[in-house]
Amino acid sequence: MSKALVQRPAPDFKGTVVRDGDFEEVALKDFQGKWLVLFFYPMDFTFVCPTEILSFDRALSKFRELNTEVLAISTDSEYSHLAWANLPRQQGGLGPDLSIPMFADRNHEMSSDYGVLLREGGIALRGLFIIDPEGIVRQITINDLPVGRSVEETIRLIQAFQFNAEHGEVCPSGWSPENPESIDPKDAMAYFKKQ
Repeated sequence: MSKALVQRPAPDFKGTVVRDGDFEEVALKDFQGKWLVLFFYPMDFTFVCPTEILSFDRALSKFRELNTEVLAISTDSEYSHLAWANLPRQQGGLGPDLSIPMFADRNHEMSSDYGVLLREGGIALRGLFIIDPEGIVRQITINDLPVGRSVEETIRLIQAFQFNAEHGEVCPSGWSPENPESIDPKDAMAYFKKQ
């Protein structure tokens, strides 16, 4: 049973990440005051997983402009993460210039708490969680194993939640900074009359 629920505090975690070729201890409390994207993936040295990790890694500067940190998580060990990160991309690795931190959930506690653990295989589904600066879960998406997630949609969701937090207006389907039409909950009829 997942402990991660939208509008509720994110389940606590702490453990080891591989970041920039080194081991580092992190905990949920380290991200207070920032938005946080947790994305769980099944396994190191696989096929869809590197496409996601490299896409999120390429977008790190955009996430950081939005006061957002990104953490990749699998049930592999920190040693597996390090080996995969150090292996050149031409040989199936992530490459040593990888910046995204990779969390080692060896005891499966985090994957279980976030409701993405496939117990029979000991791997995580493709779960994505957006947590706000106060530690509240704002969005959850869980994909089955064969389909990766969209970095662009993740960024759009963060922008929409931040817009709502700043302006108090809600964001209809398709909202984006390029299409910023929003709805003032006090005068929703004005929006619907325009449609």
